[in-house]
Amino acid sequence: MYEALRERLFAGGVIPASPLALGADGAFDERHQRAIFRYYRAAGAAGLAVGVHTTQFAIHDEAVGLYRPLLELAGEVLGEGPGLPLRVAGLVGRTENAVREAEIALGMGYDCGLLSLAAFQEAGEAEILEHCRAVSEAIPLMGFYLQPAVGGRVLGYRFWRQFVEIPNVVAIKIAPFNRYYTLDVLRALWDAGRADDIDLYTGNDDAIVADLVTAFRFDGDADRPPLRFVGGLLGHWAVWTKRAVDLVERCRAEREAGSVSADLLTLGAQVTDSNAAFFDTPNAFAGCIVGLHEVMVRQGLMASRRTLDPDEDLSPGQMDEIDRVYAAYPHLNDDAFVREHLDEWLR
Repeated sequence: MYEALRERLFAGGVIPASPLALGADGAFDERHQRAIFRYYRAAGAAGLAVGVHTTQFAIHDEAVGLYRPLLELAGEVLGEGPGLPLRVAGLVGRTENAVREAEIALGMGYDCGLLSLAAFQEAGEAEILEHCRAVSEAIPLMGFYLQPAVGGRVLGYRFWRQFVEIPNVVAIKIAPFNRYYTLDVLRALWDAGRADDIDLYTGNDDAIVADLVTAFRFDGDADRPPLRFVGGLLGHWAVWTKRAVDLVERCRAEREAGSVSADLLTLGAQVTDSNAAFFDTPNAFAGCIVGLHEVMVRQGLMASRRTLDPDEDLSPGQMDEIDRVYAAYPHLNDDAFVREHLDEWLR
């Protein structure tokens, strides 16, 4: 049923998790939001995720009223040029709400739903799996292992082994920021033998290169194809996206050549160091959204780093860390690319 979608997912690449553009007064800034979406398209992103953690889960609140308008605007911009960029809609809440959002997204032409399980912190695995099955009947499903520090919960091998048996699951974003938890998901998919049906996207912003270049095996059968991440759906890729596209292409080329260079591993560590500044790891990720906003303000893609929470801002010392990685790794930013095209994106 989903063969065409699975082919597009298998092609992989960069899927930024879109932020939300607000003015200094907290009002939705459609002009800059449109520019951000155009930036991702021009940078060569394979798709876009809207309504996810980086967008701020509060947009799903009816009082905020931005879920449907954002999905609509993103779809409009993605349709401005050739090709079929993947459209991923974030889905949240208990089953009734998540199904309703899935129906909205599907009606707007979105390809799949990225399902947050944050509303099921105290639920048993059987209840969560039943929720996932119900939502998957409304839209093709991308599983989501969200790190506990920002609202996720620990889900072990047993859960994922059953999850990957759901027929309408087409991909999984693995983002626990933990190698042991990451291996739980991979081993579950390996044991289920469904690697041809379910594509893997890294969300581990602390291990992007490691995920993209590693061939994962869980037995001694050398003739069996290994599991590989085909791309990433990342909050980190909301910024410096053009360089992220270059990075994925390099990872793919070196992986296919059968030799991963030391230089690429060094670059991976530099990307992780940059992520630590943007995501505010010294303060347990408290500034992970506003840190990305600060980068976009510097580039001109946002007018303000304001979030839906008026009290949310950079953590003490976070600005200095962003300054530090900007100075240390000029080869990682795409500021020149943004300057060249910003006026046309803001039109």
